Amino acid sequence: MKITVITVGKLKEKFFCEAVSEYGKRLGRYCRLEIKETADEKTPEKASEVQREQILQKEGERVGRLIPEDAFVITLEIEGKKLSSEAFAGEIERLGVSGTSHIVFVIGGSLGLHHTIKERADLAVSFSDMTFPHQLMRVILLEQIYRAYRIINGEPYHK
Repeated sequence: MKITVITVGKLKEKFFCEAVSEYGKRLGRYCRLEIKETADEKTPEKASEVQREQILQKEGERVGRLIPEDAFVITLEIEGKKLSSEAFAGEIERLGVSGTSHIVFVIGGSLGLHHTIKERADLAVSFSDMTFPHQLMRVILLEQIYRAYRIINGEPYHK
């Protein structure tokens, strides 16, 4: 299976880069992982609602161009479905068994995701009611994908 992670914004901190690299290596035995980054827009401190919508639209257009037509799209959203690690693994396994060959995960920027990207999603997942920086969310997502494959393969993982 191919897994693509589309993110708004680039990794800046060395420790996040190292963590992403480590999970990328670990995932190599389970799937083909690709990470696509797109630029985030500068958001003024006191952005108006109109400015916020324009920023989301620009980021959404860039993200939309990176999503393949035939992919199963999972967006990360606070409003999404909360899953346990086992249920998350079950979703990935179910998709693979049903013939899905490409899953795309989408992580938005500081303002979230434009409604057009949310509407394109086949599944919206929430990892928490809390908000995480997109750089940290990338690491959390890759760890959970790795954990999912460990669960699917009956291999030990930390609980």
